Amino acid sequence: MLKRCIMAENRKLHASPIWAMFFLLPIISAGYGTFNYLQNLELLTDGWYSLWTQHTLFYSMFFFPAMVAAYAAYLWRLEHLGHNWNLIMAAPVRPLDLFTAKFVVVAKLALLTHGFVFLLFLFCGKVFAHLPGLPPVLLPLYLLRGAVGALAVIAAQLVLAMVIRSFAVPIFLGLIGGITGLFIAAKGFPLVWPYALMQAGMNANKSADMLAGGYGFFFLSCAFWLAVLFLLAWMLLKKRDVRA
Repeated sequence: MLKRCIMAENRKLHASPIWAMFFLLPIISAGYGTFNYLQNLELLTDGWYSLWTQHTLFYSMFFFPAMVAAYAAYLWRLEHLGHNWNLIMAAPVRPLDLFTAKFVVVAKLALLTHGFVFLLFLFCGKVFAHLPGLPPVLLPLYLLRGAVGALAVIAAQLVLAMVIRSFAVPIFLGLIGGITGLFIAAKGFPLVWPYALMQAGMNANKSADMLAGGYGFFFLSCAFWLAVLFLLAWMLLKKRDVRA
């Protein structure tokens, strides 16, 4: 049944307007990051690493949470229309399977977005910043770590989009989450807040590795927040009965 739910969620993406956001927001984010880097060359002297900090700062704090929030709100939109919630409550499908299917689809979109962001980073580094050679091998590792940390953001936004019928409010809350995540990470506690996990994984706005010697705690925190959010989704779905 889960496989069929995933296929149904994938069909929602065909000719979807969110593909415009998929391409546009990473380009805007890369533009901001590159411009900020070029305006501060006297301070940002570590080449590819410095450019990475500027690209990932804007992406992880503003653009990614807003983009994932839009993905999640779009996938829940059909269930929130009319009496469609009654249909899913009465369907022979476990409600958590529906949530899991949406999670898988948004995670796939997020992974594709991460790949596009890295291609834009390479392009901007060579064409606009004129950096020599190729990025250090650590940077793709940071990207993969960020993808793991992003899973908690995806789960959080799916829960918000599930309980809030508005399309805009979950996006606003995603932005708030990204900004608070930056402050919490700056205080040295990135593992206690789901929106800070991706920033820590991508090493956003930091030259030194934020996870040096702390990989175990990072993955444990990611697993903890995923478990908490999936449990919360299951509890909420159990209580949201058929509407009159």
